[in-house]
This record gives sequence, C-alpha cells and structure tokens, in this order.
Amino acid sequence: MREIVFDTETTGLDPRTGDRMVEIGCVELWNLVPTGRTFHAYFNPERDMPAGAEQVHGLTAAFLADKPLFRDTLDELLAFIGDAPLIAHNAGFDFGFLNAEIERCARDPVCLSRMIDTVGMAKKRHPGAKLSLDALCTRYGIDRSHRVKHGALLDAELLAQVYVELRGGRQIGLELAADQAAFPTHPPSMPGERPASALRPARPHAASAEELARHAGFIARIKDALWGTAPPLAR
Repeated sequence: MREIVFDTETTGLDPRTGDRMVEIGCVELWNLVPTGRTFHAYFNPERDMPAGAEQVHGLTAAFLADKPLFRDTLDELLAFIGDAPLIAHNAGFDFGFLNAEIERCARDPVCLSRMIDTVGMAKKRHPGAKLSLDALCTRYGIDRSHRVKHGALLDAELLAQVYVELRGGRQIGLELAADQAAFPTHPPSMPGERPASALRPARPHAASAEELARHAGFIARIKDALWGTAPPLAR
C-alpha cells in the first residue's frame, strides 16, 4: 500500500486570516517502508514573514523571495501524492493549509477522507503522554539531533519513522513469514523487482545408502591421506 507522509511550514496558524504555506515536504512509503522518493519545495508566500514564525522554521522573507509560487508547483505536487492516503502530525493543520493553497488555484481540495492524523493515533496508543513530534521521537528512540529548527522534509522523514512505530514498528516483521507474497517490500514497478516465489518445503539432508557407499569408495582411492597418518588422540 502506498502512503505519503507530509509536513508543512507556514507564515502563521490560520490560512483564513491570510497566512500562507512556505514549505512542504513529502515522503513516500510502500507497505510502511520508505522507498527513497520524496517531494520538497519552498514557496514565495507573497507577504511578509512574522517574527514568531521565522523563529520556528528559520525561513526569512528574503530567502523565499525568489522561490516559485505555490501554483507553479501544484501539478508536480499533485502528481507525487496521487491518490494515496496522506499522513501528518496534527493533520487538520497541514490539510487546512494545503487545501487553502489548492483552492487559491481554483482546483478541487484534497478529500479529508485521505487524512491520517498521527496525533490521534498517538493519543490512543499512549493516553496521557506528550504527543509532540519531539516527544514521540524520544519515546521510540528516533534520532532527532539534527533537528535544530522545524523543516518540512526533515519533519516528514522523522514522522515517517514515528508512524511506522505507531503502526506496530519492528513487530510488523514478525508477521511477514505468514504471507510474504502479500507484503512486497517495494512497489512492483521498481526496477529489478522480481515477483515473490512460493515457499518450498525443507529438503532432506541425510545421505542415502548409495551416497555413503560412493563416498567410502572415493575416500579409499586417496593415497597417503592425512587423516590416516595422524596419531590417535590421548585418552
């Protein structure tokens, strides 16, 4: 199953009051395994960058001034996400900004039925615990030492690891032997992919009487064999 984990950075908290998306990062998963395919883009928000937002992600108005507008990258983004489920942390926030930008381009918004919220998943799995991305990375032993500031692609990569853990993490691997053919590691379209083969029964490894006789005849033909001249072991 193909899924997309994504994160956004913005100029503020509410697209309805004029805040804009300035960065998006997407990570592709196939059956909970990262494929290595990502999508990342910065956008010119066509407005100033509030100091509070800049402190969170470090993106300045000057840095974003020469970046493309969201509408210039929309088709590429939509092609990448396709019709896959979209996973985000506090997903309502990210979906709100994503759809606000899409609607600015007079295009249909992404259906909310595709939304998977890892905050909601974490609440069910760890009731009463801290639910921030940092806290979940710490809980699951995910290295976030390189996360000095928020960044959409970096946060999506960290969230992809958190999402796998919320889905069962390494325990998933214990079930693969039951039906390997049903869970390919990568998409079937990847180069060099081979179809899964049926499991074969274990082969018997005991030598037959005929094989033992042939082996004894072969050994008998060897002259001055080392094992024939070795002194007996002391007892």
